[in-house]
Amino acid sequence: MEPLNNGFGGTSGMSSSMEGGATGGAPLPPGLTQEEAEELRVELSKVEDEIQTLRQVLSAKERHAGDIKRRLGISPLNEIKQNLSKGWQDVQSSNAYLTASATVDDISRSDAYRKTQEAFSTAGQITSEALSSMGAAISQRIGTMRLGYNVHHSLSMPSMRSSPSFRSFEDKMGSIRK
Repeated sequence: MEPLNNGFGGTSGMSSSMEGGATGGAPLPPGLTQEEAEELRVELSKVEDEIQTLRQVLSAKERHAGDIKRRLGISPLNEIKQNLSKGWQDVQSSNAYLTASATVDDISRSDAYRKTQEAFSTAGQITSEALSSMGAAISQRIGTMRLGYNVHHSLSMPSMRSSPSFRSFEDKMGSIRK
């Protein structure tokens, strides 16, 4: 028997040493007769030949598909874009996505969400005002230092704490903590 091509460029591993159990080859597995082993070898040979044929047909079909795509002007990048777009459409129409989307909509309409959003918005505005006020105070202090005025005459932290923005910030922060 000839060595079989397994489709990977080599042989199936069935060499002359494995062809016959009685001619010094590997021992047969328990419960397998010489005739059954020979039938299995023949079947294996046929299956490996079919696999090789299928690989050749698949390769030819892939080349043909590539030629058609090239003639149609379909590039690999276009294919990736189409696949991603189709995948995103599939995700958007999936039950899991629709359920999650409905849940997010329900949450965004809830009173707790609106109150939290308003609190964060207010805190952000107050923080912005306080930082702006502090920035103005620092700029003013640097300006007076540059003009040669005495540092003791510049705007100090206690006067900044008495500013309306800072007091509003303290009041709002106190109401958020409660």
